[in-house]
Amino acid sequence: IFCFSSVQRPADMNHTKGGLVIFTANSHPSSREMGKRIAERLGVELGQLQVYQEANRETRVQIQESVRGKDVFVIQTMSKDVNTSIMEMLIMVYACRTSCARSITGVLPYFPYSKQCKMRKRGSIVTKLIASMMCKAGLTHLITMDLHQKEIQGFFNIPVDNLRASPFLLQYIQEEIPDYRNAVIVAKSPASAKRAQSFAERLRLGIAVIHGEAQDAESDQVDGRHSPPTVKTTGAIHPSMEIPLLIPKEKPPITVVGDVGGRIAIIVDDIIDDVDSFVAAAETLKERGAYKIFVMATHGLLSSEAPRFIEESAIDEVVVTNTIPHELQKLQCPKIKTVDISMILSEAIRRIYNGESMSYLFRNIGVDD
Repeated sequence: IFCFSSVQRPADMNHTKGGLVIFTANSHPSSREMGKRIAERLGVELGQLQVYQEANRETRVQIQESVRGKDVFVIQTMSKDVNTSIMEMLIMVYACRTSCARSITGVLPYFPYSKQCKMRKRGSIVTKLIASMMCKAGLTHLITMDLHQKEIQGFFNIPVDNLRASPFLLQYIQEEIPDYRNAVIVAKSPASAKRAQSFAERLRLGIAVIHGEAQDAESDQVDGRHSPPTVKTTGAIHPSMEIPLLIPKEKPPITVVGDVGGRIAIIVDDIIDDVDSFVAAAETLKERGAYKIFVMATHGLLSSEAPRFIEESAIDEVVVTNTIPHELQKLQCPKIKTVDISMILSEAIRRIYNGESMSYLFRNIGVDD
């Protein structure tokens, strides 16, 4: 588990570069709340910025202080209206660029459209599009947390710091689950096994993997363009040449690899959005003898009826970080708990501003973490 040093006060910070300015958008109160926490830790005031929508739903940004020659950090959390949040971010960055800011660092705890990072059928890799738009708008650096796929960093032509929330979640397990030594870390699908293994090795616990549940679209036909067509055609190829067809997948019945009987089951993942798979996993673990079930993830999107499904399920507690605002969901479901990660974001900002190494924030993180 990482131990972060206390953040230096402004008197100790390097002021030779013209000044530090932190802006937040107004699309959601949690964005300003996150910005206030970070600014308080750094001992600075939030920058004066006005972001609003006109009657025709166009976003307008007015910077109300000089940023010429300064290092600007734009903090944006993704609200339910994700497209508006993206436009706010892009316009804010471009406004800082045209106001002659020295550098512009985007702080996006959750990177939007990160699930659309692979080609499926005749779709598109939207994550690459968003990355290109941000770079074009004027970003010079990006701070984010637990990208859905680490390879997304390659979509940018600017430095990207992909921070980890696992130290905070591990700390929560050790401090808030009294008998966590009797727990087992569970991957709800083989795709989550590496993350579960990372948690299990750090907590010195066992691991279990659920196999055979209905897989989502992401793990099915990831290359996805269905070419050539499945219907046999002889017009385009020689009659003597037959391309073998791929055998369709057949999902086996649900099995749990590992012993969960009489133990606490802790399901780990990076994103909780549609909770159907988590609810199904919890029911399976309950049938196998687990007496308490926790779900832990970095990003709690909790869309649609997720709070109600969690409240009615066998899940005892869902623990997520505040990378995404979910205050309304917490009111609907008391099982949802929040872990604050503003500390690591403020430390990252301080180190980038002072030109210090970021390696301290990535200690003991392996390739598979």
